[in-house]
Amino acid sequence: MLLRQFIQRGQSHQVYRIKQLKQQLEHAQSYEEWKAIALKIDEASGAQEWKYDNCSPYFDAEVIAYRLTMLKRYRSMQRCRDLIYILREGLTYDVANIAHPLLFNASYVGTKRIIEDYIEEVSQSLAYIASEGCAELKHQEKIEFFQHAQQAYGQPALMFSGGSTLGLFHTGVCKALLEQDLMPKVLSGSSAGAIVTAMMGLSKPADILDVLSGDNLMSEAFKFRKISQILRGTGGIADVKHLKKFLVTNMGDVSFEEAYKKSGLHINVAVAPYDASQDARIMNNLTSPDLLVWSAVLASCAVPILFPPVKLTSKRYDGQHTPYMASTRWVDGSVRSDFPQEKMARLYNINYTIASQTNPHVVPFMQTDAERYRKDIISWPERIIRRQGKVFTRGMLDFTRERMGSVPAIRRVLDHSYGVIDQRYYGDLNIFGHYSLRHYYYLMQNPRPHLFKLLQQEGERATWPKISAIETHARIGKTIQHCLELLTFQQDPQQHAQAQYIAV
Repeated sequence: MLLRQFIQRGQSHQVYRIKQLKQQLEHAQSYEEWKAIALKIDEASGAQEWKYDNCSPYFDAEVIAYRLTMLKRYRSMQRCRDLIYILREGLTYDVANIAHPLLFNASYVGTKRIIEDYIEEVSQSLAYIASEGCAELKHQEKIEFFQHAQQAYGQPALMFSGGSTLGLFHTGVCKALLEQDLMPKVLSGSSAGAIVTAMMGLSKPADILDVLSGDNLMSEAFKFRKISQILRGTGGIADVKHLKKFLVTNMGDVSFEEAYKKSGLHINVAVAPYDASQDARIMNNLTSPDLLVWSAVLASCAVPILFPPVKLTSKRYDGQHTPYMASTRWVDGSVRSDFPQEKMARLYNINYTIASQTNPHVVPFMQTDAERYRKDIISWPERIIRRQGKVFTRGMLDFTRERMGSVPAIRRVLDHSYGVIDQRYYGDLNIFGHYSLRHYYYLMQNPRPHLFKLLQQEGERATWPKISAIETHARIGKTIQHCLELLTFQQDPQQHAQAQYIAV
């Protein structure tokens, strides 16, 4: 009896301590503070013990254990060619399914210890091959190996959704990733996300944090028109001329090709032709190098009803402005391609995507990883409702199209509605906030400094729990990149230094 009471008291004390720590976690002011508290919660909740248990239905622990043993053996015996052979077998970030989202859901920080050990060993093995200790390989052979490895492994992409003023949430995501040196080189954005993407892509690497910390970012982007003006004219709820002036003033006369040379970032802006019979596109330094960045962002912000459709502007080789596909008008890319994952994967060899989602019609319906991957009977009703809800909505759109589709304006609205419903709003890792009614009030406001700080902090706090997974996924890719840069520098220091100077 006494023993049972003692155990119950101990358990109640543990529950109380975890509750206190979670309250502290909500008020953390930096990632370092958040991580320190999160580790205490993992310790108190028993999550640390979970990390040492290799049994899991989500990944193949035997495959990882075997590969870990072989890598350690070959590296300790300095068998470089055998080491390369075993590394090439698993040059993917999700080998044996170690990137499964639920492996990063049981604890606040980290995942299974064997996975962390494997990532560490792969990184050390790669570093050993690049070092002078690996004398078995010639310098050129090493460079060729790492070039092949970089191609095989791929790179991540960060995608920003639309969301009007709520898009300032994205600045917090960027700030958190930059501070941990985890910012991908490939970015995409729609609508408000396009503004954040462009601001970063037009800045030198050393200036990006200053740009994100500026209270005036987007502060004068939107000017909402009076009801009398809307009724009299053909424009939308917001003044497109005001937005254009803001974009030209802050982004300058810079094309996508010039932006890439300045920042080294591959920025992609999602736009969609007003005519829904054409597919949505992504504008970047590869598909539209001469297109002016501000022009693409203006089109991406042209949310139907809020803004009228716009035309795009290019800059010729002599600096002269010319129309881009003069007969086509464009609207917000998030209408049909909020996250252009497949298009970017083909262009940039993307291996996984990070999605920052702020769209007000999407966030309330977003599910956590635990909710998305549940397969128990209790989750069936919600799954059925979600699937049947989508089927019902499509059925209503089909019904309306059959009876009113001949009216051009209604047909266009229906076409855009199909695009909104059929999109995939998730990436491989997803960052989104928790909305209340006040967030919908923010939508129709120009973001003043206090609102900027509030939404940016929400973005940071939503990103911190994902840092551990992003860090794990990025570790090997970053090691490959650093090794290749080192070997290239050793081969031709002067040429490499000139390339780095140009990039900066």
